Amino acid sequence: MSRPARSTADRHAPARPLPTRRRAAAPAAPRPSLSLSIQLGEGVRELPAGRAQLRRWVAAAIDADSVLTLRFVGEREARTLNARYRHRDYATNVLTFAYPGDDGRVSADIVICMPIVLREAREQRKPPAAHLAHLVMHGVLHACGHDHEVPEQAERMEATEVALLARFGIADPWRARR
Repeated sequence: MSRPARSTADRHAPARPLPTRRRAAAPAAPRPSLSLSIQLGEGVRELPAGRAQLRRWVAAAIDADSVLTLRFVGEREARTLNARYRHRDYATNVLTFAYPGDDGRVSADIVICMPIVLREAREQRKPPAAHLAHLVMHGVLHACGHDHEVPEQAERMEATEVALLARFGIADPWRARR
């Protein structure tokens, strides 16, 4: 089999394309460090997501170096904590206890009531893992200083939650309200 003749231009062209020079990319901002403790309270035997997935959700939501505890509890512990610290005598889905620090790190305990998470997921016809992701990120955002006491804050926090959840392929939890 004979090779096709090369034109004059081809004879002078390099055998391989010359590498193009790329501009050096701007250095990526360092990702915040995360120290995460995961605790299962009384009566909580399993979660709809593994520890690695929980860590990914938390890491996506932090905006500063963080030392966090995620504690998954039953209704009795959630009710006791809510009554003691918020003076509301009922269990709630998520409580965030943020601790002030002078070093810029986020430090908090985030308590999630699993029976309520599972009940809400069922009522809202959502996968339990998707609802858990939302509440984990919601609690972490509170730890990072976000709030929803006034409408403008609520809109910003909800938009942040929607964007974070979308990174994991999880639908907008607020879409029914919009």
